Amino acid sequence: MDALLSSLMLVALGEIGDKTQLLSLALILKYRKPWPILAGVVIATLVNHGASVWFGEWLADTVPMDWMRWILGGSFIALGLWMLIPDKDEDVGSNNRFGPFLTTLVLFFIAEIGDKTQLATVALAVQFQGQFWSVLGGSTLGMIAANLPVIWLAHQFGNDKLETWAHRISAVLFIGFGLWALF
Repeated sequence: MDALLSSLMLVALGEIGDKTQLLSLALILKYRKPWPILAGVVIATLVNHGASVWFGEWLADTVPMDWMRWILGGSFIALGLWMLIPDKDEDVGSNNRFGPFLTTLVLFFIAEIGDKTQLATVALAVQFQGQFWSVLGGSTLGMIAANLPVIWLAHQFGNDKLETWAHRISAVLFIGFGLWALF
């Protein structure tokens, strides 16, 4: 349960104001079809974060645990500092031939590659080694928890001040988890 809840919380908080959340906002404003967009987000997250959890578990089996503690703590602190750098709006593109589901699936998957929530999922898989489904479930639920309000209530998330504070709070939490992992 710790793996599920930690993954849910860190990914949900890390996703606030993230480029993939902004992508969800742009897609809902463009297509106005919440169900296909939500389905695209969920499937893209399952595939992307599934690979991330697998990679994290491989790292945990390969890298000595003495080193892993420092790598894990450092990566959480780096992710926290990264949270302080605001994301730029991503261009959704003008091609409508694929429709909202396939467009969301492809764009969301690509935007999530190397993203801080994907890297956080790798770090969580290392921390909670052997709990593949709990980490994947938590990270996917966290992604849904952060993107669902944007999809359903897009007009409420256009405030730059809210986004700035969300980044700051997320940064403090990531840095705190990094320090906790080190000590």
